[in-house]
Amino acid sequence: MTEVTANIKPEPIKQLADKRILILGLGQTGLSCARFLASQGLEFAVNDSRENVIDEAVFQRDHPNCELVLGKWESALIASAQVILASPGIDMAEPVIADAVADGCQVWGDVELFCRLSDIPVLAVTGSNGKSTVVSLLAHLAQSLGINAELGGNVGVPILDLIEKSPELLILELSSFQLETISSMKALAASVLNLSDDHLDRHRTMENYRDIKQKIYQQAGVAVVNRDDSATWIDEKAFNGKVISFGSDAPRDGHFGLANINNELSLMYGQQALVSVWQLPLSGVHNALNCLAVLALGLSAGWPLDKMLSHLSSFTGLEHRCQGLKTHDGILWINDSKATNVGATIAAISGLAQTKNAGQQLILIAGGDGKGADFSPLKDLLTQEVALLITLGKDGAQLAALAANSQKVESLEQAVALAGKNAKAGDIVLLSPACSSLDMFKNFAVRGQVFADAVQAIAGKQTPGANA
Repeated sequence: MTEVTANIKPEPIKQLADKRILILGLGQTGLSCARFLASQGLEFAVNDSRENVIDEAVFQRDHPNCELVLGKWESALIASAQVILASPGIDMAEPVIADAVADGCQVWGDVELFCRLSDIPVLAVTGSNGKSTVVSLLAHLAQSLGINAELGGNVGVPILDLIEKSPELLILELSSFQLETISSMKALAASVLNLSDDHLDRHRTMENYRDIKQKIYQQAGVAVVNRDDSATWIDEKAFNGKVISFGSDAPRDGHFGLANINNELSLMYGQQALVSVWQLPLSGVHNALNCLAVLALGLSAGWPLDKMLSHLSSFTGLEHRCQGLKTHDGILWINDSKATNVGATIAAISGLAQTKNAGQQLILIAGGDGKGADFSPLKDLLTQEVALLITLGKDGAQLAALAANSQKVESLEQAVALAGKNAKAGDIVLLSPACSSLDMFKNFAVRGQVFADAVQAIAGKQTPGANA
């Protein structure tokens, strides 16, 4: 076995040396696991149900002693494993896998392995919507404050690739799939930002989905909860750490919220007014709540509140997340392609509805693969706030049925053209699909780019990076 790197605990590596290790899934996460195990001189096998997921010759050249099985789940290989490193996309409840896993086998993800090997401090974020915005803003503030922080988990570089960098702080975005296999994280603070109907094709019920998300609190010193969403709440009496809340109402001392100060909606810390919502770099009340969550997490890590506030305005936001496209037609075109579930679209519509002017109409483009979601929570907003609903994709008809003023099209280009014909200068056209993109596109980023290109084609030159 090779010498253990100085910033990696040696004992867990020694324990793994005596185990039969299997990597399930050879996407980005699985390949990073393979690189890491090989760097530590550990033997392992790999199994993926896909046939052409990697170049076999290259993989076997890099890992000549690794048993590699592609094209099916190999029950015998799974049954013999003592430690399974499962990629987040692998559903361990799938019968062909679950029935083969031996009693006593430890099933981890790459984040769990990292947490067993390293004591690097962590801020952890999960939730149905806003995770990427929150962790990206945290990373921006950390950099602005001179803190050597890295993004990991569900965003950025695979977490095991970061272990050699030894950052001062790790900022983790965690999906429900990743939380299924994490039990050893010791975060400074963690937040479940919100919960809405998502991934029920895998998690089956909202109760199960909530329970998986709330595992994050039991692995943190501070729980940052959303007062507006009871599914994020924790029993403070049963929790060993501190609880800080954020919400859209006025907060009590030691908590974050919103209040009208001199006729302006402002971010608050207890009775202290922090900054007007209109001065934030991201529009919409939903983004104001994201900023409050960031401030609560940063404060939990010991970051000065005044210093965080001074750097908020320099954050430029994320592509495909409520991203405004500047055009020559006077219409506000907004790319929110990353809204892949109902809750994200509700947040986008609600956030814009609270800031749009009288007489300004909102046209919504939505649809795709709903992943078994219930679209009915959108109905009231579609009736009250949306002048025209344009739908497309696998579940477009289900969405269209929720609104009297709706039209279904076959492509995103057709949707943009129809929106352009119905919108006038000053109106808002919002792409916020409430669905996965995978029925029509490779991913949400490709969908967002197709939207942006179609808008450019009919509305003039686009300037990327402007934020709605």
